[in-house]
Amino acid sequence: MPRQPTMQDVAAQAGVALSSVSRALSGHPDVSPAMRKRVEDAAAALGYEPDLLAQSLRRGSTRTVGFVVRDISNPLFADIAKAAEQTLRHAGYSMLLTNSDGSTDIEAENVNLLRRRRVDGLILSSVSETEQRTLEVLRSTRIPIVLLDRETQSVAASAVISDHYHGIRAAVSELLTLGHRDIAMVSGPREIRPTRERLRGLVDAHRAAGVPLRDDLLRLGSFAEDFAGRHTKDLLALARPPTAILAGGIQSAVGVLTTLAERGIRPGEDIGFVGVDDLPLLRLFNPPISVVTRDSSRIGQFAAQLFLDMVAGAPPRVEVVSTEYVARASSGGPVGAAAART
Repeated sequence: MPRQPTMQDVAAQAGVALSSVSRALSGHPDVSPAMRKRVEDAAAALGYEPDLLAQSLRRGSTRTVGFVVRDISNPLFADIAKAAEQTLRHAGYSMLLTNSDGSTDIEAENVNLLRRRRVDGLILSSVSETEQRTLEVLRSTRIPIVLLDRETQSVAASAVISDHYHGIRAAVSELLTLGHRDIAMVSGPREIRPTRERLRGLVDAHRAAGVPLRDDLLRLGSFAEDFAGRHTKDLLALARPPTAILAGGIQSAVGVLTTLAERGIRPGEDIGFVGVDDLPLLRLFNPPISVVTRDSSRIGQFAAQLFLDMVAGAPPRVEVVSTEYVARASSGGPVGAAAART
């Protein structure tokens, strides 16, 4: 088996000192462009590849960032991770991604795993804001932490949060204007910020319109597709079913829409429907699906930049991403028996 070239071989090939090779290949700022090119050309000619682990040990930094995501099958998180990775890569960092499958136990294990791998920072979309095991692990770290749409007072972290309140309030206000009086919401647990803010927007829109909010139409607990599908069936079976459904998340929307399709119920005609977070596919529905949308790429870029700023010595801070209600035909007005009740 041929011997792998070493830094000493590169130094001999370039005709420079070993220390010059080390500085040139590690990106040291005191290396001239001519020297850097000379060393890089010699390394390329020999097929030399730097030992990243050895470099990490020498400089005390792995140049990696851990990304802990609740469920990577959610297209929103895929877009956020992609944008974060691109921003980090341009700054010389690579990203390690872990998936928690919505489990707080797996999430805590993933955070611990990344910490043992000596990542330089964490970007975290946590399953819960109150899970003590995860909070304890985060509090014990000494690296920059960026939270995605989460609030916790016990962890010193930057955060990227979305203004769910105004987007949801605008959507519900229009549903009420269209004549809906029984609006259901199917969404994740109250223990996380997005659900609390969406619920606040729903409540305030009803209060402003002078329309009572029915507690039996609130189905909160999980973003999973099967949870949304199961509770949509329950809602439709009520003596007074909803005239409109608001789904708090992409997977929630899929669960609701699947159940409606199975029952032959048409959004925008038989029932109003608004989803949270947009997908190109939703615009192809007939009728197109109304959504409360946000810029997922901007969230990822903000998250990466907040980490880079903290590495450079900046204190933790919060960036806010706006949401927008995009009205399409699925909002609809209640018809048939639903219209008779309004």
